[in-house]
Amino acid sequence: MPIIELKEISKIFGFGDATTLALDEIDLVIEKGEFVAIMGPSGSGKSTLMNLIGLLDRPTYGSYKLGGKDVSRLRTNQLAKIRRDRVGYVFQSFNLLPRLNVLENVALPLVYKGVGANKRIKTASALLERVGLSDREYYLPKHLSGGQTQRAAIARALVNSPDIIIADEPTGNLDSESSRVVMELLSDIHKLGNTILLVTHNPELTRYVNRVVYMHDGVIVHDENTPIGEVPKLARKALNLFQRKTEEDDLAGVSALMKAIPTKHTTKKPRAKAKKPTSRSKSMKRIKK
Repeated sequence: MPIIELKEISKIFGFGDATTLALDEIDLVIEKGEFVAIMGPSGSGKSTLMNLIGLLDRPTYGSYKLGGKDVSRLRTNQLAKIRRDRVGYVFQSFNLLPRLNVLENVALPLVYKGVGANKRIKTASALLERVGLSDREYYLPKHLSGGQTQRAAIARALVNSPDIIIADEPTGNLDSESSRVVMELLSDIHKLGNTILLVTHNPELTRYVNRVVYMHDGVIVHDENTPIGEVPKLARKALNLFQRKTEEDDLAGVSALMKAIPTKHTTKKPRAKAKKPTSRSKSMKRIKK
């Protein structure tokens, strides 16, 4: 059974002459365990689509099934509970709370779930070790590098064992080495069976995914499966905007990951299916009504 099923999903913003059709009858099926990149120019509908899939917003029309359950018309409190338990987010701007240390930030979603303090700390600590930050548990976010902050955000996204991880431009604020570390971590998480949706403008990042969905003007214009490690044909056309990745770059990515994640004996804790573009007639008729 697919984990995500969107059928004729449309999203309309505004009223009257200010009406904007952000998504136009989107059909999309994502199987459990896929690593899918969503690509497209600014304004193509990528963020709107992710907000709907992540239950941060509702569709105007159409149906959305998450794990076989129709969630498109649930009440706000029901959506919040499902979102808390089944969706993990990784944002470009990290969104860690500045007054909480790294351990407290990672454990925070478990507070809202009602998990006891001891279990929260134990779970969060284990995840920080997994992402190579066991020696930064008691640091404030401002004392971390950009790459370390994003790895902490990934740990926070995983703390509730979500069914889906949505990563919205997770490397947008990072240098090339930190970007490699973050993408290698997401790749490792995918290998464990997690479903990951990656929003990106960078075609090089499609090397880590097994499927790419392309959007333009609120519709899916192309959907292709691709071998992990290769940039798909359509994404390759945008490579003139980015430096080509060489074998040395691949080795550098592995090296960066190994340097970023300390071994246990050196770790010390500080104390202190897509549809072709169609006409918008159906959706626009609904707007006129």
